[in-house]
Amino acid sequence: MFARIAGRYDTMNRLMTFGQDIRWRRFVIKQANLPENGRLLDIATGTGDIAHEGLKQVPGLQAIGGDFTIEMMLAGKQYPDRAPIKWVVSDTLALPFPDNYFDAVTSGFLMRNVIDVPGACREQMRVTKPGGRIVVLESSPPKDNLLKPFIRFHLNTVIPTLGKLVSGDSAAYQYLP
Repeated sequence: MFARIAGRYDTMNRLMTFGQDIRWRRFVIKQANLPENGRLLDIATGTGDIAHEGLKQVPGLQAIGGDFTIEMMLAGKQYPDRAPIKWVVSDTLALPFPDNYFDAVTSGFLMRNVIDVPGACREQMRVTKPGGRIVVLESSPPKDNLLKPFIRFHLNTVIPTLGKLVSGDSAAYQYLP
């Protein structure tokens, strides 16, 4: 699915979140509490938005973006104004890195797509240094309140319609919580 929408993934994120995804990624990096010259692994990096945000915020950071969808990483390499990150083909259930290697491990919208969430968490903990942080950006179903019908309409109707118009693939956007 992600291979099909890679070229329009970032555009869709900006549209369907009204640009809030940029603010969320900045917050993820702040919460990661990375030291200067530290190491960041952004797993399920996609086009590398979180890893690139880390490079903007933390001097000397070594940022690695891992994903098993090569097309997403190739789309991320197309941005000429971004600092380079190291791209690594990897699966969150079998990370190709040594134990206790990263100061922080981040992910954005990964857990909803993982078949073994406890396994993914164990693997991320394995590669994170003692005292390091794992920061997960994820969405959840709307709470039962006055806004729920509007949020549901946005999730179930607006986003798939945008997906069809922007990426040509509405199905890729119909599973969101």
